[in-house]
Amino acid sequence: MVVGILSDISKAFDVSLSMAGYLVTLFALVYAISTPFITMAISRFNRFKAMFSLLLVFLVGNTFSAVAQSYTQLMISRIMTALTAGVIISLSLAMATNIAPMNKRAFLVSWIFSGFSIASVFGLPIGTMVSTHFGWRYAFWGISVITILVLIMMYFFLPRDIPSVQSKLLDQLVIFKDSRFLFGVVIVFSSAAGAYVVHTYIRPLLTNVLGFSQGSLGLLLFIYGLLSIVSNQFSGWLAGRSGLKKIPWLYISELVIYLGLAAALHVQWLGLLFLMSISFTMSVLGSPIQIHFLNLAEAEYPAALVLASSLQSIFFNFGISSGSAVGGVIAANVGFDYLGYGAGVFALIALIFTLLLNRRNKQGAKLK
Repeated sequence: MVVGILSDISKAFDVSLSMAGYLVTLFALVYAISTPFITMAISRFNRFKAMFSLLLVFLVGNTFSAVAQSYTQLMISRIMTALTAGVIISLSLAMATNIAPMNKRAFLVSWIFSGFSIASVFGLPIGTMVSTHFGWRYAFWGISVITILVLIMMYFFLPRDIPSVQSKLLDQLVIFKDSRFLFGVVIVFSSAAGAYVVHTYIRPLLTNVLGFSQGSLGLLLFIYGLLSIVSNQFSGWLAGRSGLKKIPWLYISELVIYLGLAAALHVQWLGLLFLMSISFTMSVLGSPIQIHFLNLAEAEYPAALVLASSLQSIFFNFGISSGSAVGGVIAANVGFDYLGYGAGVFALIALIFTLLLNRRNKQGAKLK
């Protein structure tokens, strides 16, 4: 949602758009750095109680965002929410593994990831419209209300006896000795970084560069997010059939899109088509790589299941942090037209490591 209200935040606190963009960078960086440590620390506790407590902390942090009186206070509040968001997602994915039968796992994981897209479809345009008509603070108040509803639904409907595995820190970290995890996290990082070089600046790209009016922005962002939902469902379908085998074609397609973006941005309809294509490709990796991590951990590293379930969100947010920072440097120094070139570098890295991972999976044996 913050992506859609960056312009309003920059005006409210009298900071540049690129400076406001660092709210995205900071959130993603804190999310990525803190999630593995907090996840490992709470892995021995009851998962229901841990998630409920973390949602309460998230509620406090988000409410602090709504009442922040300075850019610094807003940054602090975003750190609070970032500290909890990644662990909540990791616990959700780990709990899904315990609840869902194997043949439904890809389907359920795809819907968990669809939550991000649904938030984009409704949260991004609605947040943008609320910010435009009533002020950006009301967008954060809306999230606080939704969080309260989630807490109520969780209290009444979520199982409370989901088992956890008692394990030592070193028992969990052993997964990083396996190249199948290492290659996977590089792919996740590079994929997210490439997308967020462009995605972080979707609003100014649509309005300042392509010339769409503020009145049409809500509808365009709605379509943009809708494509992401379709992407997540396609991701789940792909995970249940070919897994990671077809993913190299994803990054070949992204390379074409990113490298052609500079030229496409000079023609309104073509630039819009390219940006919408980025929305679709951005989520395709999610379910195949998450199922790869979960299945591998469950089969060979059961003590590290919760940590393995967090890898996708951790390194996706490292990618967001890096991609949005690279995008900010490019936008500030050479302009929005060149964002695609920075994104293309990350897509190429993702392609190379996907080919390496598929080769490694064929070999089968663990790296010692």
